[in-house]
Amino acid sequence: MKYLTKATFLICCLFALNLTAQTKIIDQETKFPVSYATISFGDGQGLFADDDGMFFFTEKLYPDVDSLFISALGYKDLILPTANLPKTLEMQIEANKLDEVVVTAKIDRKFKKETIKPYLDDDYYKCWLPTIESEIAVFFPNGNEKLKKITSVVFPITLESRDWKKRKRANADKRKFSTLFKVKFYKNDNGSPGNVMTYTNIVFRVTEKNGDEFELDVSEHDLFIPDNGFFVSIQVLGYTDQNGKLLPNKKYKEIKGRNGIVKIPTNFRPLLPFTDEITAHNTFIKRIFISGNNWIQFKKGNSIESSLLKTNLNNYGVGINYNAYKIE
Repeated sequence: MKYLTKATFLICCLFALNLTAQTKIIDQETKFPVSYATISFGDGQGLFADDDGMFFFTEKLYPDVDSLFISALGYKDLILPTANLPKTLEMQIEANKLDEVVVTAKIDRKFKKETIKPYLDDDYYKCWLPTIESEIAVFFPNGNEKLKKITSVVFPITLESRDWKKRKRANADKRKFSTLFKVKFYKNDNGSPGNVMTYTNIVFRVTEKNGDEFELDVSEHDLFIPDNGFFVSIQVLGYTDQNGKLLPNKKYKEIKGRNGIVKIPTNFRPLLPFTDEITAHNTFIKRIFISGNNWIQFKKGNSIESSLLKTNLNNYGVGINYNAYKIE
């Protein structure tokens, strides 16, 4: 008779737990998966579904949670109790929001390629530590009357050296990671991010091999810059496996303190460098796992606790490339 080792037994238990904890979110009409839906716990915690609409949740993992708040681009919000959570959840399309998306015809005229360069920095102490509970949005004004189509967005990233003592060396070995990000484009609503410009899920995976920036091609989405400008946002979904499949990531660390267990959000890699070279306050942040959450401008005096603000690092220096069409 063969006996299971302790490690093998533990893996089997976790695998069995995952099988019973899987829940799938689908479109009520098409029955297709609702990819990367947000599952909020109502107290600032939450997780994401993967590209197949799957997520893991059990009362054993989250004993203090009694209800889930589920949201996804283009769908009606869903609120349900965690008791007897079904294996499949259906979400309804929110038609009135989808109607707001303007379909633009292909533009057949000459254009000039324009660039707003990103602000890169490899200083760890000038970086935002990405957490799944936060979303960062950056504003881009529209400088003139020309029609402009966004072709790509350039996100600055900062890598970490394996050896801290060699962190200032360009050829130092970098810590490995594979992280999935979601990107959204928002209309400008009186100086803050408003309605989304597209309901298409836009995600990208970044690893240490991408260097100090990641250029995301968005030309296929036909995103034209509104007259009053737009916002582009980034939020981390979590770590992935080597094939880019989203893993059931730990969203917080539990640390025992004098007053009980304190939950601290997990920081994901890569780091996002902030800059003090932009005079305007173009960066906004929000906590995405709170129902009805609001955007806050990232600046001193807005009740934001951040060491970045103390040194006037007010903005995440995203860059964009776009086609500026000639005026007819």
